[in-house]
Amino acid sequence: MVKIMDPNTTYIDDTVVLGEDCTIYPNVMIKGNTTIGEGTTIFMGSYIEDSAIGKNNIIYTSYIIKSKIGDGNRIGPYAHLREGNEIGNGNKVGSFVELKNDTIGEQVKIPHLSYVGDATIEDEVNIGAGVKVANYNGKEKFRTTIEAHAFVGCNAVLVAPVTLSKESYVAAGSVITQDVPEKSLAIARERQINKPL
Repeated sequence: MVKIMDPNTTYIDDTVVLGEDCTIYPNVMIKGNTTIGEGTTIFMGSYIEDSAIGKNNIIYTSYIIKSKIGDGNRIGPYAHLREGNEIGNGNKVGSFVELKNDTIGEQVKIPHLSYVGDATIEDEVNIGAGVKVANYNGKEKFRTTIEAHAFVGCNAVLVAPVTLSKESYVAAGSVITQDVPEKSLAIARERQINKPL
């Protein structure tokens, strides 16, 4: 059985397929060729179009277009998944995160305030707050690869094309323009200097 909390404020196209035990909260719109797997909960204010969403996901007030999402993910609140995303299982895509044309593995954490475009992210990667993938130089778009178990510190910028190898680290506030080797820490920022006023 599908539970629709308020049919009067919920808009679902007749082309949409909902699995067993889904819960749809008020003010949700689901359009086009969309499938929602069993046990998924979609909270109020979400908009989903032409997407395949797996089982047991929790979607908090988010915008999802032409994306594929696996099982057991937590999306939002206020995430924006643009076209072309393929997201595996058990990931967290949190508050004010924008994804575009990404391939994401499993157990990846992108908790808040990040833009990730044209990237491949392998398993168990952590993306800190405010990270940006600079994928466009004004003429062309390039891809970024982040291999398994990498860690990207807050407010880093990854200038594509660039690869962060397995178990590598990027220090907070760094601008990364070169590949980072396996099990290395990349630091790309000026030293702090304190001067008396």
